[in-house]
Amino acid sequence: MNPKVVDRYLDRATKWKEEMKLMRKICLDCSLTEDFKWMHPCYTFQGKNIVLIHGFKEYCALLFHKGVLLQDTNNILIQQTKNVQAARQIRFTSLQEIIDLESTIKAYIFEAIEVEKAGLEVKMKKTSEFRMPDEFKKALNNNSILKSAFTALTPGRQRGYLLHFSQAKQSKTREARIEKCTPKILNGKGFNEN
Repeated sequence: MNPKVVDRYLDRATKWKEEMKLMRKICLDCSLTEDFKWMHPCYTFQGKNIVLIHGFKEYCALLFHKGVLLQDTNNILIQQTKNVQAARQIRFTSLQEIIDLESTIKAYIFEAIEVEKAGLEVKMKKTSEFRMPDEFKKALNNNSILKSAFTALTPGRQRGYLLHFSQAKQSKTREARIEKCTPKILNGKGFNEN
């Protein structure tokens, strides 16, 4: 990996620049390999994703890819949304917070490395365990081609659509989302794919 990609990312950051630079240093101090994935600095151990650095409007964070498997003895890991199954974040709102927690952050990183060394995996919910909105059931029952195309999608792509459809509060919105996504499903694409 060319560290210049991460350098450019950090140089262009308009918020959390110093915080992300320190998180980067901490990750590299833990002998992780620097990469750039999902448009963010990502740190790996023997090719396995350990942590990702990202910034949001109100905070920046270290995202542990298998954070749910960490003991979290300091009770600082946060589930980003209710639908995130494996990842957990440590969130920061100041450089001082990162400085104060540096040894704890390193301990969490080393624990995450041990999770990978042990080959532990997160037991993910099956697609069948996700709620399928009635509007989508109806669309599948009325269109056998759509049903076949949806069934042919990978489980992850199926879950992506089910989450997108079910997050809408109103039936009308769910129907509009289904209609808009139907061409992508028919083309074998996931919700976030072009």
